[in-house]
Amino acid sequence: MRTYLRKSMPRRQFLGALAGTSALAMSRPTISAQDSLTRDPVSDLTARLNTKIHESRDVALGILKPSTAEIDRGMKLHAESIVFDAYGFGPRAAIDGDALAAAIESGASEIEIKDMREDMTMTRFVTDPVQEQEFRDAWRASGVTCVFNNAGEEGQDPLRLIKRLARHTYTTDLMRGFVFKAAVPNDVRTAKKQHRHCYYLTGNGVPLVQQWLSVEDELRYVRVFAQLGIRMMHLTYQRRNMIGDGCGEKSDAGLSDFGRKAIAEMNRVGVIPDCAHSGWQTSLEAAQVSSRPVVASHSTCGAIYPHFRSKPDNVIKAIVDSGGYIGICCIPRYLRGAGDISELLNHIDYAIKKFGPDAVAIGTDVAYTSQDSAKERAKVPKRARQREEFRMLWPDDDFKTTSQMNQSLAWTNWPLFTVGLVQRGHSDEVIRKVIGGNVMRVIDASLS
Repeated sequence: MRTYLRKSMPRRQFLGALAGTSALAMSRPTISAQDSLTRDPVSDLTARLNTKIHESRDVALGILKPSTAEIDRGMKLHAESIVFDAYGFGPRAAIDGDALAAAIESGASEIEIKDMREDMTMTRFVTDPVQEQEFRDAWRASGVTCVFNNAGEEGQDPLRLIKRLARHTYTTDLMRGFVFKAAVPNDVRTAKKQHRHCYYLTGNGVPLVQQWLSVEDELRYVRVFAQLGIRMMHLTYQRRNMIGDGCGEKSDAGLSDFGRKAIAEMNRVGVIPDCAHSGWQTSLEAAQVSSRPVVASHSTCGAIYPHFRSKPDNVIKAIVDSGGYIGICCIPRYLRGAGDISELLNHIDYAIKKFGPDAVAIGTDVAYTSQDSAKERAKVPKRARQREEFRMLWPDDDFKTTSQMNQSLAWTNWPLFTVGLVQRGHSDEVIRKVIGGNVMRVIDASLS
């Protein structure tokens, strides 16, 4: 029986049902690819929630206070729809603290330690059964069909960008019965039909050889990375580069001549220009010159709070006019106000009312991390303080993020984002667009 769908069940009893499932999280065997074709996707959203997922649900439900009817409709709609995170991360594994500590003791360099740490969080669930089960449980509870997954460290160097791409390719090669790399939009539709999950990959930079012999020579790796599966690229990341100004730069000088050529090449090969981390003028001009949709995959509405990572109305309008969307993120300091799930919904409401239902998606920019993460990190010796990385151009910010804010916006709370949209009075058609349909429309258009 679907306990959370019974219209007679009061909310307190619903919360109790969620709590009661957590004890089963580690006892149920892994669902096989064949079993996944016959399982109930609605029940999956609340079955076997571990303590971390349950606690985040409890916080969000306490803020939303939905009725049983709203829960009923929202959960069913979420389970039936293609749910596409417009920018985010698949669930993360815990590091192997003993292995990392041993590497540090043996004199491993900072680069090696950083690579080990990242590789463990992005691939360890392939080889560790406990991490694998939690990885699967997080996907199942989220109800997410596909994530536009971060598969490139911030920058332009192809060797820097390729590392995360390799890790996610490895994961999806070895776990393809459960999660696979989508190459074209119909792969996402196939994943939904088969009750599987997939990644559509994005790189956090345009790969440039930085030899500056000619425009064509400089941009030749855009096509190479597209062939490797990258379907979206950040134009800038915080700082100024040869394409344009990043969102952290005070000058906000806009798109360069070379940047216009870069966007033309991205249009040609079917890579979506993403201005989420670009300055407002760069974002505006990118949307104006692109012949295909431009997106701000994980941002907020500057009219509600003008954080430097937000987009003002004129920029959002240009993005929407290009055929793109603004993806509202789950970062409290960008959302401001209450900084929680209610504020996420406020930004979505504003964008829908101002620009229409085709203008909005949800790009969480957050990841589920294993319950074992803190325990494993505690095994690793503290390192000497490092200089701030060049890419991290973040203006001063005195906003205080609370654990309640973060818990309410947890990646596994995706079903409650849908419930919240039901509460706000949106139609099923509009909600389907926001939670996945608009991303599908744009990825279709980018390769048409």
